[in-house]
Amino acid sequence: MQNTIHYGVSSLHPASHYFDICLTIAEPDPAGQVLWLPDWIPGSYMIRDFSRHLTPLHAFTADDQPVAITAIDKSSWRCAPVEGLLRVRYRVYAWDMSVRTALLDQFGGFFNGTSLFLAVSGQEQRPVSVSIERPVGAEAWRVATTLPRDGAEALGFGDYCAANYDELIDHPVELGVFDYLRFDMDGVPHALAVTGVHRGDLARLVSDLRKICATQIAFFQDPAPFSEYLFLLRVVGSGYGGLEHRSSTSLICNRDDLPSANEPEAPSAGYTQLLGLCSHEYFHSWNVKRLKPDVMVAPNLRQPAHTELLWFFEGITSYYDDQFLLRAGVIDAPAYAALLSQQLSRYVQTPGRSVQTVSASSFDAWTKYYQQNENTPHVVVSYYIKGAIIALCLDLMLRTQGHSLDAVMRALWQRFGRSQAGICADDIQTAITDLLGSYGEVFLQQALHSTQELPWQCLLEDIGVQVKLSSAQAVTLGVRTQAGDGGVLLRVVDPAGPAAQAGLSAGDVVVALDQRRISAANWDKRLAQYAAGESVSVYAFRRDEWLACTCIIAVAAADTCTLGLSDDTDAWPRVLAVNH
Repeated sequence: MQNTIHYGVSSLHPASHYFDICLTIAEPDPAGQVLWLPDWIPGSYMIRDFSRHLTPLHAFTADDQPVAITAIDKSSWRCAPVEGLLRVRYRVYAWDMSVRTALLDQFGGFFNGTSLFLAVSGQEQRPVSVSIERPVGAEAWRVATTLPRDGAEALGFGDYCAANYDELIDHPVELGVFDYLRFDMDGVPHALAVTGVHRGDLARLVSDLRKICATQIAFFQDPAPFSEYLFLLRVVGSGYGGLEHRSSTSLICNRDDLPSANEPEAPSAGYTQLLGLCSHEYFHSWNVKRLKPDVMVAPNLRQPAHTELLWFFEGITSYYDDQFLLRAGVIDAPAYAALLSQQLSRYVQTPGRSVQTVSASSFDAWTKYYQQNENTPHVVVSYYIKGAIIALCLDLMLRTQGHSLDAVMRALWQRFGRSQAGICADDIQTAITDLLGSYGEVFLQQALHSTQELPWQCLLEDIGVQVKLSSAQAVTLGVRTQAGDGGVLLRVVDPAGPAAQAGLSAGDVVVALDQRRISAANWDKRLAQYAAGESVSVYAFRRDEWLACTCIIAVAAADTCTLGLSDDTDAWPRVLAVNH
């Protein structure tokens, strides 16, 4: 079928942050063509209302006669019936430094199709073509994307294409001046495009990415499920995030997280975090992009697609992302132990785990996990973190039976991932109980649908890992803080803690303790001068109003986990990371 839908992307003035879009429809609906824009982007489970960034739409016939357009709702429109070709012009405001939407200025640009491309209702399965024009004044810019080229040169502006609308919106596009490094993985071309000012050692990064990619491809014992792959990495002063796509990923990292020219053999904490992010998004090429929940096979991008399985697709991935750093040899066993310790600490430090089940967390991601406030830690458990701890428990239980979580993932991939058939909760349970029996069924019921504590500690100790829970500080007021305007901002306040009992709330700015001025820099040191049971006078502002109260210092909870290696320093990391 010929491409009867065409998108033109241009910008006359990139510094204004506007993309200019021209949509041409060769065969519009004779009853009046309906157009719509997604309200969310796959992989980020929140209604984002991308249509708010569109300027008014203007439609024309082939001879440039205006065509009336009527809004149906917040993100769909109906064009009046026309004979022959229909052309729609509009602009998209692009000024969001994230992996989810679009960005454009005089230095470069980025976009996801969900932000720019109106869907042609009833013709979503038709092939489409896209012309990406060089913006005015952007002579040095190039294009990085895995969107199939249809005449455009490699890294060049020009014509691209997609088999349908779903494919069109699953290939993010980077425009601008960037570093571009290619590498090959078993005949599959890979590339890294890095945008932003930096002095990073990209050869080191590519070397480590090669190891991670090779390890993950070998994991599934199948050829890579894509014909090419692209890491799009934007480096900024402060930022972090990633979003998976079918043959690429969009990433943001801190500039200082890139490896330096004199980076030691053992990667820094920031560089390790970056490698973990790359590992996480690359693993999504299998786990969620192809091995996916049934509701995500053909999701309605106009409304939430609720599923209780995000604990599996994000949590399992969060378990394996650091595992692959160890298996690939880019970190050693002590470094992996430290990463697992941090993950366990974050879990233990989440009071919401005793309130919300992980299946409910998955289902309510649209309204709770992705729309957090100061009360979130007390009522929400992260399906990323708890899902990863569930994966750890399953892996340890399976290994006692001579199996592993690896075997479960491969079985699900062979049955559902290859065909992208979509899986449900019963499919996951069956794959696990086939190896663990009724014990696995009981564990899953408790882990997923109750707030009962997970047996991670005893399972680790059973294989010789030394688990220590301690307090980062001896005493506490039951708050999480950050620097505030003239004092210390109470970011989170434990409802059962001393501060809350005294009447303090999240958002209050503490300016003094016991008549002495306080700051974020000396908060911990000053608090450590008190013993549990002592009282302290707290002076604060709530908005612009003065507040004074007395708090009783409490003993800090033992919520920081440290994992120790046994005398055989290779024993438990080998058990956790070996491929079965």
